[in-house]
Amino acid sequence: MCKNSQDIICSNAGTCHCGRCKCDNSDGNGLVYGKFCECDDRECIDDETEELCGGHGKCYCGNCYCQAGWHGDKCEFQCDITPWESKRRCTSPDGRVCSNRGICVCGECSCHDVDPTGDWGDIHGDTCECDERDCKAVYDRYSDDFCSGHGQCNCGRCDCKVGWHGKKCEHPLSCPLSAEESIKKCQGSSALPCSGRGKCECGECTCYPPGGGRVYGKTCECDNRRCEDLDGVVCGGHGTCSCGRCVCGRGWFGKLCQHPRKCNLTEEQSRSLCESADGVLCSGKGSCHCGKCICSAEEWYISGEFCDCDDRDCDKHDGLICTGNGICSCGNCECWDGWNGNACEIWLGTEYP
Repeated sequence: MCKNSQDIICSNAGTCHCGRCKCDNSDGNGLVYGKFCECDDRECIDDETEELCGGHGKCYCGNCYCQAGWHGDKCEFQCDITPWESKRRCTSPDGRVCSNRGICVCGECSCHDVDPTGDWGDIHGDTCECDERDCKAVYDRYSDDFCSGHGQCNCGRCDCKVGWHGKKCEHPLSCPLSAEESIKKCQGSSALPCSGRGKCECGECTCYPPGGGRVYGKTCECDNRRCEDLDGVVCGGHGTCSCGRCVCGRGWFGKLCQHPRKCNLTEEQSRSLCESADGVLCSGKGSCHCGKCICSAEEWYISGEFCDCDDRDCDKHDGLICTGNGICSCGNCECWDGWNGNACEIWLGTEYP
């Protein structure tokens, strides 16, 4: 009656008397307790302060539960960011902290499910938003039977191969076209089916995000998100968007109609605003117009306020920078709504149609 689940009497932390464990608390502090003396709160004592959880948390059964702003096995480390900022960084797109699948420590999520091999577990992502278990018909963590064997699991959602559909790619799709014919029809003049912005089914594209209307065309070739800046303003407010290209109003020019043709600055004033920290005009990779740099069109990958950024540094997926689902901002992908991942390759929006 005194043996724990490992058949150890009183967890080697007490003695058995008449079927009950008497825990060893010779110092009288009562830190060893439990039916089988399985809890030892001495594990929570910080070596330096000699306090439970360093005085910055509560101990339960040998584990510290830290106050906001503190972390570590014994709550010995203080975060260098505020609790509010920590919570903000850990909040997933649906508004839940670590998607209710992990704990937030100093602005980083530690997901509950951890693969014993050290690789990604079933639950992963910056805010634990991805749950690969949703891709399996019958859950078995040691099985690789994702998406019924007919698709790829992408952050807990199945991207089905041509000829299959369903939430877990479990239904065959009746189509008179072969897989090769279907893909070729969806490609058109693009290098990727549906221009990398949609799903190909029997030679027809469904563009993402569904229902948004900003991505359209027979092969999803028109992407009006490309007319928006990082703040979501279309063509700088000085033009209209047509199939992903800005048509500027009178008196404006530029990729996003951001440059006025008339300028009220002197040449000297304009040049002073275009000089980078090292005193070079537009980093030597562009020209200056009215205090703003216009980067060289010959080097398509040069961008930034002073033409000091290289868009080739942004992550790619399927050969596309930011997978075509975001804006490359000085080496980092700024994803559009509904997309996530280093290369904006993970769709987190509404269900695919």
